[in-house]
Amino acid sequence: MKATQGTAADPAQTVLDNALPDGDGEPSGVEPPVLGGPEQTDYYLLDNLLTDEQRALRKKVRAFMDAEVTPIINPYWERGEFPFELVPKLAQLDIAGFQISGHGSPGMSNLTAGLVILELARGDLSISTFMGVHSALAMMSVGLLGSEEQKQRFLPPMARLEKIGAFGLTEPAHGTDVVNLEATARRDGDCYVLNGHKRWIGNATFADYVIIWARGDDGHVGGYVVEKGTPGFDARVITGKTALRCVQNAQISLTDVRVPAEQRLAHVNTFRDTEKVLLASRFCVAWESIGAAVAGYETALAYARQRKQFGMPLAAFQLVQYRLSRMLADITDMLCMQFRLSQLLDQGEYSMPRVALAKMHHTERARAILADARDMLGGNGILLDYHVARHLCDIEAIDTYEGTDTVQALIVGRDITGHNAFVPVAPGH
Repeated sequence: MKATQGTAADPAQTVLDNALPDGDGEPSGVEPPVLGGPEQTDYYLLDNLLTDEQRALRKKVRAFMDAEVTPIINPYWERGEFPFELVPKLAQLDIAGFQISGHGSPGMSNLTAGLVILELARGDLSISTFMGVHSALAMMSVGLLGSEEQKQRFLPPMARLEKIGAFGLTEPAHGTDVVNLEATARRDGDCYVLNGHKRWIGNATFADYVIIWARGDDGHVGGYVVEKGTPGFDARVITGKTALRCVQNAQISLTDVRVPAEQRLAHVNTFRDTEKVLLASRFCVAWESIGAAVAGYETALAYARQRKQFGMPLAAFQLVQYRLSRMLADITDMLCMQFRLSQLLDQGEYSMPRVALAKMHHTERARAILADARDMLGGNGILLDYHVARHLCDIEAIDTYEGTDTVQALIVGRDITGHNAFVPVAPGH
């Protein structure tokens, strides 16, 4: 058979043309796409339910993340460094403290705070985690459990991001069973003396205030505000992470750390008091998952519209349209679920199992959406330039912290069955 010259209509030649450099020596094909707008994901027009102020704030945070964070975050992530240059710029958004009212915090509704967190996470999960640790854990600990004097002292500079907070609960041997924490707090005159270890504590290598949870002489758990530079407090960054690489997680050693008695959170009496903070934080993490999923979907959609294979955009192929439709269905499902959960919380209907159900569901679907998006981008999907790879790695940490998928399921399961399966015990034992 006689060989013939390929033409523009020849699929093989089209593939070759897309792979070869253009005249300027640069490979042809699509550039890293700009993430799309909210109109691409708001399929059920939930935006119409928002106030003008909510829409404006969401747009403001999204624009900030697109303009200030997305262009610079990849090198920091690759080096495992935190972008301190962004902190003063984040402060100008006036969002630190989220739902806390007064003392310089914005006093957002749960729905408003959720939309802000979604947009932070859509841009970068390390930045949303930094703000979540600072606002939903450290500041919320003081806001919910501190005295009025403690709120006046600690919250205003934290709301301005002049002072950064961290939350020290997890220990090397106690993650899921952190109720059994071993760090101790012994009263000695006008101080408490803390000893023990903490692990995976975000922001702790540079935080000004670290809320350390420790067991007192009475056997009950208390929260203690440890200030930067306190003798005996040693925080060392955990290296080698493959997720949330910008977040400076620390291993903390507490060796006879003396904390003034007035820095013990006034309204903490038992470990159950920490659940008030954990509920608020777990709610925020559920929103983070949606933000990451939105980033994956928007990028996959933009890529599919631009990228051509066999003479057609990827978006014209049936399987691609099916996958995009499934992503959108999952995101719509998550958004509707989270909007309703936010309304319930705003009405005072606090329920840890409801929050656990959302966190369990959203992180699982976000992982699937991001994996699908990475696959749809082909080889480009593993490049940081397209951002999906970073989100795909980071969602693994989001799935784990504030309780894994299985932990959330057991919280829900205990609520709907009446049986505690965390540590199963046969009847009569």
